[in-house]
Amino acid sequence: MSILALFVARLLTSEGNRRFQYGYWHVEPIVLVFNGSVLILLCAYALVSAIGSVLSGGRELNFDSAFVFTLIMSIVSIAMYLYIRQKNSKLNSEFLRLDVQSWLISAAISTSLLIAFGIASGIESTRFSHLTPFIDPLILICLTSCLIFVPMGTVRDAMRDIFLIAPFSLDEQIRGFLDELIAKKGFKTYSSHVAKIGRAQFIEINIVVPPGYLVETLDIIRHEIAEFIRKDKQQLWLTITFTAEESWI
Repeated sequence: MSILALFVARLLTSEGNRRFQYGYWHVEPIVLVFNGSVLILLCAYALVSAIGSVLSGGRELNFDSAFVFTLIMSIVSIAMYLYIRQKNSKLNSEFLRLDVQSWLISAAISTSLLIAFGIASGIESTRFSHLTPFIDPLILICLTSCLIFVPMGTVRDAMRDIFLIAPFSLDEQIRGFLDELIAKKGFKTYSSHVAKIGRAQFIEINIVVPPGYLVETLDIIRHEIAEFIRKDKQQLWLTITFTAEESWI
């Protein structure tokens, strides 16, 4: 998943071509849905497997090589989780955010297995030793029941991008500004459309103006709108048109 994310991240930095004239932003939410769905399925598989282990009498723990391997995986996963999360605090990348979630899940499962080793080792020579085979799957059930919801937010947001569902806050922001502008300039009406695809935002604005407006005057108004919209928006496709006929909007 990380290799696929790196490939797409590199693709997003390249310019569009004759076939993909809007660039490759549409690929980002598709990959996020795929990678997020894989994480959800892995958690679901681990949950079902753990439930199956409990129903079949538990699972014996190997205190030799398995413990060493789990310890190494736990350390690596925690280190990667902290490192990527720190890097993403500056980059704010959805790909890295999902990668952080995958390392979090890996770290949580590895750490839970270490806890299972510790508990099992502690009760091995007690009257509760018969519970040893159930410790690992029970901890895993509790853990995966929570972790399965971690990537769901990313998948949900990516699905909204794929179906071009207008971001409510952005739509309200644009409409609020245009309502004031139309009232101030005395224009008749307008229409606006917004969409978000990955990190790219697509905004289309059509304004009905009285006949006789000079192109230079309309360019000044267009610049005023663009100045407001472009604040804190790095990837923006902005279209502003003016017409004297309402039928065109």
